Amino acid sequence: MALGVKFIRQAGIMISKPVTLILIFIYVIQTTATVFLLFDYVEKEKILERQQAEIVSLQEEVKTLKEKLQIFEVIKDFQIGFTDEEVAQIGEVIYAESKRYSYDPFLLLAMIMTESSFKKGQISNVGAQGLMQIRPFVGKDVAERYDLGWEGEYPLFRPSFNIRIGCLYLFDLILKFKDVKKALIAYNIGEGALRERISLGMGLPKLFVSRIKDNYLMLKEKYEDSSDSSNPAPVSGAVNG
Repeated sequence: MALGVKFIRQAGIMISKPVTLILIFIYVIQTTATVFLLFDYVEKEKILERQQAEIVSLQEEVKTLKEKLQIFEVIKDFQIGFTDEEVAQIGEVIYAESKRYSYDPFLLLAMIMTESSFKKGQISNVGAQGLMQIRPFVGKDVAERYDLGWEGEYPLFRPSFNIRIGCLYLFDLILKFKDVKKALIAYNIGEGALRERISLGMGLPKLFVSRIKDNYLMLKEKYEDSSDSSNPAPVSGAVNG
């Protein structure tokens, strides 16, 4: 062949070997570059996803801290007789129980304010004890039914235990009556007494729920960050309504 260059026939087109090698080289370079760009894109997507997850996590941490701070501020301002360590424990258990049962923490704070005014060692004239004013026979029944333990002579005077029992008892009543207001009334006058009033067609007591509502609204207005008020917990609506 002319000039000693060897040609091959491929698909009806004559391409010299040097040109073929150059084309193959270009193809390899392009493929490698494409693979690298895809890999780089995937890695950047992973980094972006991690960063977004970290941002969401930080936002949740900030939200948690804000909610806990609001709870601690209420307790600190109203408590009577508790140490700083006890105030911290009370705040933590209120936050934890509000998440466990989807309570608005301000509902629990309003209940405690209504029941005991945040006084340490509070006992009523009918023998209800502690922050959430639970009668011993009720507390013991709840503790035994849900395996929470009933230790010592006066376990309801332990703030954390008292709040856990009170929150569970209220939740139990909500499930039974399918109504938060009725559950709150039953919490106050007793389940049996409320059922009797309902069966006799008697009107339901309003004072206890009204006092809780007043305290709830006062605490929300004074302590809640306005940026959080658009997303209340489900249980709060029945008290606020």
